[in-house]
Amino acid sequence: MPDVMSSSRLIGVGVGPGDPELVTVKGVNALRAADVVVVPVMAASDGKDGGERGRAEATVLHYVPQEKVLRVVFALNERTDRARREAAWDAAGAKVAELLATHGVVAFATIGDPNVYSTFTYLALTIGELVPGVVVETVPGITAMQDLAARSGAVLTEGTEPLTLVPVTAGSAVLKDALAGPGTVVAYKFGRQAAEVAEALRETGRIEDAVWGSALGLPEESIRPAAALDGEPLPYLSTLIAPARREGGRGGKL
Repeated sequence: MPDVMSSSRLIGVGVGPGDPELVTVKGVNALRAADVVVVPVMAASDGKDGGERGRAEATVLHYVPQEKVLRVVFALNERTDRARREAAWDAAGAKVAELLATHGVVAFATIGDPNVYSTFTYLALTIGELVPGVVVETVPGITAMQDLAARSGAVLTEGTEPLTLVPVTAGSAVLKDALAGPGTVVAYKFGRQAAEVAEALRETGRIEDAVWGSALGLPEESIRPAAALDGEPLPYLSTLIAPARREGGRGGKL
C-alpha cells in the first residue's frame, strides 16, 4: 500500500458535457492547480488503452498541457462481465494510489458532474480503501440535461414540478414508470435503446414536447424533436428531456 500523507488530495472535477466553454472557473483552477490530471479512457478488448480520446480528455486539454495529463484505463463500456469490470477498477485505483504517493494533488476529470453517474464515484471508493487518510473532494460540473435545456429551449422545472433523472441502462420499464408520473423526465444513456424510448414516449403521450440531443457543444452536435426518432440507434451518451405537462398558463404550478 502506498505511503500517502493525509494532506494528499484526490479531486473529482466535473468538466461539463463536452463544450470546453462550460467548464466552471473553479473547475479550470482545480485542473491547473493539480500536480497531475487523470482522465478516464475506454478499455479495448484486451483491457488496454484503446487509444480513443474521450470527451473529458479533449476538454481538459483546452486548459492544461498534454504532459500533465495521464490516461488511465477504465472498463467504461463493460456491463456484462462484472469480474473484468472490477479488475479494471482495481487496476485504475492502484494507478491513482501510486500517483497520490508522489503527488500532493491529483485531479480526476469527468464529463458532466462527478456526483451524477460518474466513474469518479467508484474511483473514490477504491482510493478510500487503498489510501487511508486521503482527502477526497469534488468540483461540480454542468450536466448534459442543463446543456440540452439551454440549447433546445426546454424548461426543466416550474413551480412545484418534480424532476426525474433516469438512466435507460436500467431498462425501458423504469423510464415508462417515470413518464407515467408527474413532472419532467430526463433520460440518460439511451442511445442503444432509442426504439424502446420512442415507444415509451408515445405510449405515455409525452413525445410531442420531448427533445433529444447528443454530442452537445461539439462539431457533431445533434438536437432534434423526439418525434423525429425513427428507431435507429443513437450515440450512447444521448440525452432526452420530456417536459412536464403544463396547463394553466404562466405560474400555473406555483
